Amino acid sequence: MTTRIDRSIIDKSNDARRAALDEDYAALGARLDRQGVSIDDVTRKVASFTVAVPSWGVGTGGTRFARFPGGGEPRGIFEKLDDCAVINDLGRATPAVSLHIPWDKADPADLRAKAEELGLGFDAMNSNTFQDHPDDPRQPLSYKYGSLSHTDTSVRRQAVEHNLETVSIGEAIGSKALTVWIGDGSNFPGQSDLGRAFERYLGAMKEIVGGLPADWRIFSEHKMYEPAFYSTVVQDWGTSYLTAVELGEKAFCLVDLGHHAPNVNIEQIVSRLIHTGKLGGFHFNDSKYGDDDLDAGSIDPFRLFLVFNELVGAGARLDALQPSYMIDQSHNVTDPIESLIRTAGEIRRAYAQALLVDRAALAGFQDENDALMASETLKAGFRLDVEPILAKARLEAAGAIDPIAAYRASGYRRRVSDERPASRGSGGGIV
Repeated sequence: MTTRIDRSIIDKSNDARRAALDEDYAALGARLDRQGVSIDDVTRKVASFTVAVPSWGVGTGGTRFARFPGGGEPRGIFEKLDDCAVINDLGRATPAVSLHIPWDKADPADLRAKAEELGLGFDAMNSNTFQDHPDDPRQPLSYKYGSLSHTDTSVRRQAVEHNLETVSIGEAIGSKALTVWIGDGSNFPGQSDLGRAFERYLGAMKEIVGGLPADWRIFSEHKMYEPAFYSTVVQDWGTSYLTAVELGEKAFCLVDLGHHAPNVNIEQIVSRLIHTGKLGGFHFNDSKYGDDDLDAGSIDPFRLFLVFNELVGAGARLDALQPSYMIDQSHNVTDPIESLIRTAGEIRRAYAQALLVDRAALAGFQDENDALMASETLKAGFRLDVEPILAKARLEAAGAIDPIAAYRASGYRRRVSDERPASRGSGGGIV
């Protein structure tokens, strides 16, 4: 039984909104035309921008205190892929899925066949050595005191082998990159030798790089704290950059928007990594206090815009890097499908706004040290309502003008809730 959205539901939803969209698109097009900008050119660029959805994101998330499961949660990777296909059917911005091993481990041939059936592909693979896997015979040892930086050689060997297994699965399904995030660190001063822990991590990562296929990349992902709270082995972009340099031409840095100290200038980090040629990609989300993993653009849409301002402004330098764009969120109180649809749209919104910044005028005001007009020129792009562009891009790609409205009209969540047994809540722990 197919669980995807019936085409007639999308068509009916679009028919009710098409006239209003045409009117809004024409009005915005006329406004942009006065500025010498073709709205159709911008729409084509927006339509070509895609972001990968995380397989783990279609399930209900949790906190260190509790998890409240939602109806119709996917029971395994193949039902996760069904949900990911619904997100792409409606939004037309997420044709690839990022898998997490061993959570999503399955026969690669079956994974590939399922993805092809649904019109999906696979983005970067994610290894998991930040928690124990008692049901995985290939990971019997505990990561309680670290993984790739563990003092015990046998634990480090297990973590390396797990990453190489993740690469092997990824190669079989068409992925081209591995993201490595470790929770290694310490909770107390003196618990760990900070220098030796980093050296052990580098040694283990070099082994992983040695096992990469020729056309693969590896992304080192930093995080300031959690689950370790005093020190983290890869704690900031500087350490991530040092790692990428040490590991060589296949290694790059991945920027998760929630993994920084409060008030850090993330867009400047992005600029520096572009300058050094080591920007590998993003995990998009948003935060208020820490690594909250909230929907991208839900707290600080201006910051998301500023990140894209750096990306668009980099031009050919960014094109040469071909960064991977992925979402990494935890949906605790919303329908995960709706949140991921919304996030993909917000990411495209920031991209469209950045495309509409008058870069020649901005550069001129910057060169003249005209702080006010430089700021006004930048914010003019952010203030523009680009929703008609986003909707038109979805419509022309056979998606929904209003994807969340179409999703709700479809009754998909109700249907899968009837088909999939309800999950039980837990007393604590992130899933």
